[in-house]
Amino acid sequence: MDAVAVGAAGDGVSASSPLLDRLRSRGWRITPQRRAVVQALAGEHVHRTADQVHASARVVVPEVSLATVYNTLNELVSMSEISAINVGDGSTRYDPKVGPDHHHLICDGCGRIYDVEPSGVEAVALSGAQRHGMRIDSIEVVFRGRCEDCAT
Repeated sequence: MDAVAVGAAGDGVSASSPLLDRLRSRGWRITPQRRAVVQALAGEHVHRTADQVHASARVVVPEVSLATVYNTLNELVSMSEISAINVGDGSTRYDPKVGPDHHHLICDGCGRIYDVEPSGVEAVALSGAQRHGMRIDSIEVVFRGRCEDCAT
């Protein structure tokens, strides 16, 4: 699991990330604990569990509690700044990449998750009867397979 890198300011985290910038622009109060949680989500194809976020955040702020991590993650999900993904292994993964045309490719062997942007998703539709009276707000596509390491 990746640890959070020490920032130029020496505070244990980098000064900025796209998510942190968005949160600042929204006026979100950024404590050292919250900053460590946000920085634990930085990077490409990041889909960490709360325990993984907690371990990474503790590298920077040793006193950050698991409860603070969960509270911060839940608040970020409710703000639509990150998404919570249930991948079928019983754990919830937190994804800082949000927005349309964002789906996932999951290895059923090792559980690695990649962000993918497949074409043709916009054509997926349900007939009126198949909607069961629901308004469709979003579509999630999950591709499953085995990575090169797990396929052997």
